[in-house]
Amino acid sequence: VQLVESGGRLVQAGGSLRLSCVVSGDSGRTFGDRAMAWFRQAPGKEREIVSAIGRRANEIYYAGSVKGRFTTSRDNAKNTVYLQMNTLKPEDTAIYYCAATNDLGFLGTAWPNEDTYLYWGQGTQVTVSS
Repeated sequence: VQLVESGGRLVQAGGSLRLSCVVSGDSGRTFGDRAMAWFRQAPGKEREIVSAIGRRANEIYYAGSVKGRFTTSRDNAKNTVYLQMNTLKPEDTAIYYCAATNDLGFLGTAWPNEDTYLYWGQGTQVTVSS
């Protein structure tokens, strides 16, 4: 299973970006069976959860630091999950990673845990200038 993120770039504070993550190489499973998440890692800091979305997209979670500014969505027909980021702040500067579970019926309280996700992308750099 391969996850490829795109959409990261340099943007001014207050601006917007949309990140995409395409999943390929599923062996017998479908993208729609997987819960997906976005994590980020800022320089000198540990990786942290940003958002997660269940396989039916009616289960969506956000970290407090991005709630109200970021929106996660998925298009199962395109094997893609998106992260729409609005009102960006310099503290949003980080490498953003996409992650996927195996078959998972419900994320529940496991949504913010890195161990929940078995597959990871290489990341895309988002830099927000002040």
